[in-house]
Amino acid sequence: MLLRPSPRPPSGTAPIVLKILIAGGFGAGKTTAVGAVSEITPLSTEEYLTEASADVDSLAGLEAKRTTTVAFDFGRLSLPDAPMPLELFLFGTPGQDRFGDLWYELARGAVGAVVLVDTRRLESSFTPVSFFEDIGLPFVVAVNTFDGAYRYHPEQVRTALELPSSVPVVACDARDRNHVAGVLLTLVGHAETRTSAGRGYSAPTTLQEA
Repeated sequence: MLLRPSPRPPSGTAPIVLKILIAGGFGAGKTTAVGAVSEITPLSTEEYLTEASADVDSLAGLEAKRTTTVAFDFGRLSLPDAPMPLELFLFGTPGQDRFGDLWYELARGAVGAVVLVDTRRLESSFTPVSFFEDIGLPFVVAVNTFDGAYRYHPEQVRTALELPSSVPVVACDARDRNHVAGVLLTLVGHAETRTSAGRGYSAPTTLQEA
């Protein structure tokens, strides 16, 4: 299904406005995903990597990477054709562990999170997965299909990350708008299921409630 964005809800129906985090390890594709799906020019806080960060930001497997997010990325996606009209506010987190305090602030009021995974650097995915498990925020895992990376079955990734069967694991090309939008809809459905099951998380329906 092609997802057709619109800045206005159809027939005067007010959309449900949700805040979603796009998380993952350093270089997992968070900025790319936000930029691919956003209907507005995304806000980006990328800065050039310098020699000063060489000891803490390993570029193994990411030799071509020149910039990194130092605060957050922001984008917006309207989905008027969803079962309920949605307006998603997307916040891409910085990937390095040292920005952990900022993750807590960005998670405030979020309905859930997408954890982008780079199978070439799987170890960088454990921190964001553990973070969302610890704070009880619903999340889905999206395996970014990088060019040249070996393709693993989602269940292999689930096993490697020790994820319960309740956490959706899907493949995603972070450069493809429809792929990313599909992952976001998967997250919204997962968060709704978690809330309906009464697992201790109550999602805000508007940013004002967040």
